[in-house]
Formats: sequence, structure tokens, C-alpha cells
Amino acid sequence: MSPAAAGVMGIVMLLVLLAMGMPVGAVMALVGFVGTIYIIGLDGALGIMGIIPYDAMWSYVLSCTPMFILMGAIILHSGIAKFIYAAAHKWLGHLPGGLGMATVAACGMFAAVSGSSLAAAATMGSVALPEMDRYNYKKSFSTGIVAAGGTIGIMIPPSIIFIIYAILTEESIGALFMAGLIPGILEVILYIGVIALIMKFKPHYATRAERVPFRDMITTIPSLWPVFLLFVIVLGGIYFGFFTPTEAGAIGAAGALIISVASRWFSPQKMLSALSDTVKTTGMIFFIVVGAMMYSYFLAVTQLPFAIAEYAAASTLPPYAVLVIVLFIYLILGCFLDALAMLMLTVPIFTPVLFALGFHPIWTGVIIVRVIEIALITPPLGMNVYVLKGVAKDVPMEQIFLGVMPFVVGDLILLAILVAFPQISLFLPSLMYNIGQ
Repeated sequence: MSPAAAGVMGIVMLLVLLAMGMPVGAVMALVGFVGTIYIIGLDGALGIMGIIPYDAMWSYVLSCTPMFILMGAIILHSGIAKFIYAAAHKWLGHLPGGLGMATVAACGMFAAVSGSSLAAAATMGSVALPEMDRYNYKKSFSTGIVAAGGTIGIMIPPSIIFIIYAILTEESIGALFMAGLIPGILEVILYIGVIALIMKFKPHYATRAERVPFRDMITTIPSLWPVFLLFVIVLGGIYFGFFTPTEAGAIGAAGALIISVASRWFSPQKMLSALSDTVKTTGMIFFIVVGAMMYSYFLAVTQLPFAIAEYAAASTLPPYAVLVIVLFIYLILGCFLDALAMLMLTVPIFTPVLFALGFHPIWTGVIIVRVIEIALITPPLGMNVYVLKGVAKDVPMEQIFLGVMPFVVGDLILLAILVAFPQISLFLPSLMYNIGQ
């Protein structure tokens, strides 16, 4: 069997083992190790596989991951999400579908300090769904809003998915953070537009909330400024080159703790819960990263990604046709794999192909994350939908999936816009002083 054929066989075995329910990190490590033995022999494989875990775990770039996770965990356990939602409620609640719009806006603000889609969906579900129930929102409509709004968490920085992509492709974390900012804001605007459009044709889906006096709207600003300030310090520091993403993660975690304690939103018990969540999530991500590095090395020695890239470059297909094929594969895989597994599995295979065709690595990362966002709400897996089902136990799963469908259409429209106009993603990174950070 040729090395390239061994690479294909390794991918097939990986998919089979994942379908059997084995842990992603263990499967990637196993396939990578066994495949490397086949290509270079046992002694060589043992030597390489002894080095990879050490290099992965001691990566300075990867060290920013637990800090950003801790920042999000502190924000999550402090209850700040309630204040964010209350503010959005007062500003937007009186509009048709206003509570849904407020939920999307709150998801965007929460994403700016959490970086997690699942956390955004779970937190906003517990905060927003009871309020939308009070105003007679149709169940499929309200749950669809929260599930879709939660996906914003991995586009607006700081995004854990962007960090993992940067590590796998050796790209700039700071540039990726900046590249996701404008698409994330556009996503919020688009979702609000989808809600407005639904309410225009289906006004019975929801009842308007009462309009509050303007002075009451203004009173919500003091509760939001600490979160806004934290976001500006973390992202602004990266953008202007004052500190690296790793330092930004530490500053963000410290800032989140200071804000929570100073605002009396925190307690020692909540701190222990935040630390526990951080350790569990970080351990899971680090284990998957080690497995992904072993799997990537195996693919590299088979030369399969480079063979695919050469074939694509030599084919008569235009580059954008190849891109459409890759995105279609992502949409299919998204029906069966979770976001992190899909990223780890596909990036070592597809990014060499897309880079060889001349697509910008930073822009490619934004497009891949955009497709992963769609995968988070599409059946049958749709992780955000399953998380939301845990919050809205009385809503059938098919109703939640039905509710997200209009937002999936909006997602596909935004994906087409980002593909057609790469500068939407690349404008801010192109202005960075420290683009190489």
C-alpha cells in the first residue's frame, strides 16, 4: 500500500472509530501512531510520538487557551449574563420580536467575553427563554433564536476555535481574532434581520414587551461598561501590539475576576466552579490537540494533503469551485461531528489545498469557523440544539431544529457574502501593527 493510500485508509478508520463513539483525542492519537508505524516503522514512530506530546503541551501559543477559558468561566458563573440580557431587553424589547432581538444582541455581548458557543446557548437559554415564554413566544421560534444566537460565541473574539485553528495552521491568533470581529457583528445584525422578517409575516409568533422610558434604558449602561471595558482592553491590546494573545488571556482572566468581585457578583464557591470548569475543558482540549498533532504528523508523512493540493492545482476546476466543494464537505460532516472534532479532522487535510490555491490563511479560518457555526445548529447532531434541549426540556427536538432553519438560511447568505468579499474579514488584520504575533 502506498503512503497516500495509507493516509486515505487512516481517514476512513478515523471516521469509523468516531462513529463508534470513541473519544476524539484518543482516536486521532491511535490512528496517527499506528499509521506512522506503517510508514516509518516502530522505532521511528516511538521516537516521534514521544516528542509530539511534549511539544504540544509546552507550546507558548497554546498556553493562552486556559486563560481565555477561565475568563469565560468567571463571566459565566458570575451571573453577568443576566445584566447583559436585561440591558438588551430594555433597549429592544418593545420592537416586534424585540425579546428575540435582545437575546441575539446579548449573545453577541456575552460572546465577546466567553468565546464559547455552547456556554452562550446554555446561559442565554436559561436567562431568555422564561422571559420569552412570558410574552407568548412560539416555542420553536424562541428556542431557534437562542440556539442560533449561541453560535456567535465562536466567531466574535476571543474564540477558542480560532485559537485551535491558529495552532494547527501556525497562523496569528491576534489576526484571527480581528478577522472574526466584523463577521461576528454582521452575524448579530443578520439574525436580528431574520427575526424582523419572521415577525413581519408571522406576527402571531410573539407579543411585544412594554416600552420602557429612555431614562431607564440609560440606567443599564453602568452595568455593562465593565464588560465592554474588558473586551476593549483584551482586543485593543492585541490589535495595537501592546501584548500577545497569551498575555491578553491572562489579563482577561484577571480583569474578569476583578470585575466580578468588585461588582459583588462572585463568591468563593463560584470561583471554585469556574476553576473546575476551566481545568476540565482545558484538559479535554489539550488531549485533543495532542491527538491532532499525532494525526497531522501521520498525514504529513503520507504526503496525502500535498498530493490533494497538487491534484487540485493541476485540475481544470477554478479555485472557487474547489472551495465550494470543501465547504459542502464541511456542511455534510457537520451533520455527524461536533465542532472541535470537525476542525481537528479537516484542517490538516483541507488547508494545504486551499492555501495552495491562493486563498488567504486568515480568511480561510474565518470561512471554516462560519461553516462550523452552521454545523452547530443543523440536524441530526447540532450540538447547540442538544444543549438547549437540556434547558428547554418541554420543547421537542424537532421543534428546535425547525426553529433554527430560517437562521441557517441567513447563515448561508452571510457565508456567501464573506466568500464574495474577503476584505470583510481581512480589513482589520491588515491594519494590525503586530500582524505576526
